[in-house]
Amino acid sequence: MSVNSVWHLLSAHPRRWLLLLAAVCAGMFAFGMYLQHVEGLDPCPMCIVQRYALIGVGLAALLAAAFAQRGAHMAGALGVVVMAVFGAFTAARQSWLQWFPPEVLSCGRDLYGMIESFPLRRVIPMVFRGTGDCSKIDWTFLGLTIANWSFLVFSGMALLGALLFWGLLKRR
Repeated sequence: MSVNSVWHLLSAHPRRWLLLLAAVCAGMFAFGMYLQHVEGLDPCPMCIVQRYALIGVGLAALLAAAFAQRGAHMAGALGVVVMAVFGAFTAARQSWLQWFPPEVLSCGRDLYGMIESFPLRRVIPMVFRGTGDCSKIDWTFLGLTIANWSFLVFSGMALLGALLFWGLLKRR
């Protein structure tokens, strides 16, 4: 398959790709809810941030797919890239904490407790510093943790969004 055929495949049906991204986000969110409410795995602050990034990707894709204009599709693809890169960054940071846990493990506050107790400019660095909660590995599949899988999926979404944006940009 040549590069031009990939661009054509993506740009010929952007709504389908955007809806696919939204469906993947819905599936991942549902799986996260399953892990939380059925399996009893409480999300750490970084997991919650990844959920917000996932919701952002899904909404950007869904809103863009609702319109027929090429400009809306391009804006949606760009929104997907931005939110997916943010999600991938958060998942990568959490993976790093899992591979190299802090010497002093403390569970710290949950995200909502941090937001209630501190101004936002202090909460954001606290979230990315991570806690004992964020370095804990509760679940694995094929040797990868939830954070590892999240990184891979967010990276794939960012790549698909970038390819879609580029394909629409090249299409006249």
